[in-house]
Amino acid sequence: MAFIGNKLYRQNQSKLDEAADIDQQLSRMEDDIRKLKIDFDIYFNGAVKRPPLEARARLEAFIKRIADNRSLTYAQRYHFNTLVARFTSYRELWRRILKSKGEELL
Repeated sequence: MAFIGNKLYRQNQSKLDEAADIDQQLSRMEDDIRKLKIDFDIYFNGAVKRPPLEARARLEAFIKRIADNRSLTYAQRYHFNTLVARFTSYRELWRRILKSKGEELL
């Protein structure tokens, strides 16, 4: 009986560790979105010559990787979808600004 209890405890602990890891990834994603917005603001104000396209591509790949994770809780999925919606609205804003400046986003 103790063996089964230990196994259940380890499984439960593993799920808690995985949830904490996902929460850290969502926090990192939120920070990356904030930093990317700042980078684009700096670019649009003329302080930098090139738009931060590499950082945007890395963030999009990170979003795809988290989206494939099937073990998100409902709260984590809601937080993730909120962050994706924010990123999408920023991406469309950046696309429109670049288009109005005569530049094309790849």
